[in-house]
Amino acid sequence: MARIDELLVRLKDLRGSDLHLAAGIGPRLRVRGEIVPAEGWDTLDDAGVRELLVEIVSPEKWREFESQLDLDFAYALPGVGRFRANYLVQQNGASAVLRLIPATIQSVEDLALPQAIESLTKLDQGLVLVTGPTGSGKSTTLAALIDRINATRAYHIVTIEDPVEFVHENKRSVVSHREVGPHTSGFGPALRSAVRQDADVVLVGELRDHETIALAITAAEMGLLVFGTLHTNSAAKTIDRVIDAFPADEQNQVRISLSDSLAGVVSQILLPTADGKGRCAVHEILLRTSGLPNVIREGNTPMLSSIIQSGKSMGMQSMDDALFAFVSAGRVLPADALAKATNKSRFEGLAGGASQTAA
Repeated sequence: MARIDELLVRLKDLRGSDLHLAAGIGPRLRVRGEIVPAEGWDTLDDAGVRELLVEIVSPEKWREFESQLDLDFAYALPGVGRFRANYLVQQNGASAVLRLIPATIQSVEDLALPQAIESLTKLDQGLVLVTGPTGSGKSTTLAALIDRINATRAYHIVTIEDPVEFVHENKRSVVSHREVGPHTSGFGPALRSAVRQDADVVLVGELRDHETIALAITAAEMGLLVFGTLHTNSAAKTIDRVIDAFPADEQNQVRISLSDSLAGVVSQILLPTADGKGRCAVHEILLRTSGLPNVIREGNTPMLSSIIQSGKSMGMQSMDDALFAFVSAGRVLPADALAKATNKSRFEGLAGGASQTAA
């Protein structure tokens, strides 16, 4: 058993999300959103960190890390789970972050996802973007959606990730997991191939550049249901981010293509629960309506808030409305909602001065 496994077991036992190792400090664990020291461990120097890291990679991977100074891979620990690992070098020496990927895929019901988000699994084609900052649970939400499709529809599902995170067993669907590096040279080539692989659904782990974004849009236009992620925190910023990824002379055409293919945007953040025992996901939801294509084509993203407000009967919701509902239900504290809200004046009077508490 590798020494690092002890820390990974402890991480799971504490229901944490990430293990942080860095030369110059002792191991740290992220638990309920906060980074805390791992009890019983002393400060590690560069050699000490490297001794932990080298045990769980192949000689080839270790040579890659030593030459490139960065390494991404997945590590499976039987009985505990899978971990998405990133090795890096920083000022004091070697460092690493290992994120726990639960062994069991949580269902739509487990995550209490709104019905409007679950409805995206019933689409036949289109581009669905799940967005949010790093560590906001995007991968967990997408895994639940893919699991629902896998269980209810006889499809070919292709996932393209770096590295593969959640592993889906074949249910009604056939699932092909492809990892950048071992299985394909990149997201772009894998997306091009998916069109020729009789795929019905494609999950793209990250839309990193304009080539990958363009191919995802094209695949959706060709009749595939494409799920992808971006690091944006609202529907409006997501659409702007997609357009801005392209050179100025291509943006008008991209607006037309995106207006034809975009099926929905789910923006997600994680907040501590009011009881302090965990975290919960809060969502902004934009679904396709008859008016959405014109707004995208005209570049009038400020109008998206009106589309969301008028689409409440479909399950659409703004982030502020979702935050307000969570505060009203006692699920999150007013101060935490205030910190993430756009219209902060709406939250300032809650709980007798939440703004002062947040400050």
